[in-house]
Amino acid sequence: MIYTVTFNPSLDYIVTVPSFTVGKVNRSTEELILPGGKGINVSIVLRNLGLDSTALGFIAGFTGEELRQRLLTADIREELITVSNGLSRINVKLRSEEESEINGMGPHIDNASLQTFYKQLDALQSGDILVLAGSIPTSLPSTIYRDIMERLSQRDIQIVVDATKDLLCNVLEFHPFLIKPNNYELGEIFGIEDLQDKNTVIEYAKKLQERGARNVLVSMAGDGAVLVTETGAVYESPAPKGTVINSVGAGDSMVAGFLYGYLKSHSFETAFYTGIATGSASAFSDYLATRTDVEQIYQNITSKALPL
Repeated sequence: MIYTVTFNPSLDYIVTVPSFTVGKVNRSTEELILPGGKGINVSIVLRNLGLDSTALGFIAGFTGEELRQRLLTADIREELITVSNGLSRINVKLRSEEESEINGMGPHIDNASLQTFYKQLDALQSGDILVLAGSIPTSLPSTIYRDIMERLSQRDIQIVVDATKDLLCNVLEFHPFLIKPNNYELGEIFGIEDLQDKNTVIEYAKKLQERGARNVLVSMAGDGAVLVTETGAVYESPAPKGTVINSVGAGDSMVAGFLYGYLKSHSFETAFYTGIATGSASAFSDYLATRTDVEQIYQNITSKALPL
């Protein structure tokens, strides 16, 4: 079973304002309310591709219950823990000439609820996959990802980490199966601005391997992606051609596509191209990737059918 962790999930309120003007009354032409959060996105895309997962995390208040109901409607398994202090976030995504976001704070996660979460992790079985994705609320220790990996380090559980800076770097000694920084996050780790050249990206991805990561997948938006594997293979690809409609969730979709491709084929190459196709399918859509769109993009970039 695949488990995804989103410590601070949200309802994403996506509004389109064709010409947003600061300080004026603006009226939307389109609105969407969708379940959000990086791990939640991974679970949704996995479901779209035909794989089950279980979403873990914390919710609170009426927004949290709405989030739960939307996951159930989408046929997403969830074991979200309800906490009493605060509300699950509403994140506002503004689509205009430029994309802008206002992200909420989220609820306070008390120690008793955190211990309940740890008991969920202790119930994972050999061979399970755990995806740790996104930021953490201030009520949790900054070492939470590292703490989880240390807790599970003697278990046969493959762990994927999609996080930034210290959250990511602090887990490397426990050898995560996959990490997925983007090129800007990779540059931030090493103090390098404007990390755009693929050869340089590969060089620094290998440095993260030297620090413990088994496989490093680096997304580069319109410049494509790079994968450095534990077998010594390196893959790189330009981005598929298409019109970017919504960049929110594209990186999470890449993680979901990579896992789907790897589990179906046990091939890093197939996983890499499935990840690219899935991330692009989300970027080219109003919401998250569907299997039909992923299949079409995958075949265009590989001349092969998507693994069943």
